[in-house]
Amino acid sequence: MYGTGQGGPEDIVLAYMWWDLAAAQGVEDAQDNKDIAESRMTREQIAEGQRLSREWIAAHPGGN
Repeated sequence: MYGTGQGGPEDIVLAYMWWDLAAAQGVEDAQDNKDIAESRMTREQIAEGQRLSREWIAAHPGGN
């Protein structure tokens, strides 16, 4: 939803973060969607998305 702005403002960095987290969990199609998002992003945006993913994982031990 963040990737297309459905239901709220578009935010490619947050979209990337959620696809990154999903891909790490083995969600089907997540890597493809992450790659699509990445193709639309700057290196700085990708780095920010990766940082947000790491922070989310640290704040949610066990994936919860």
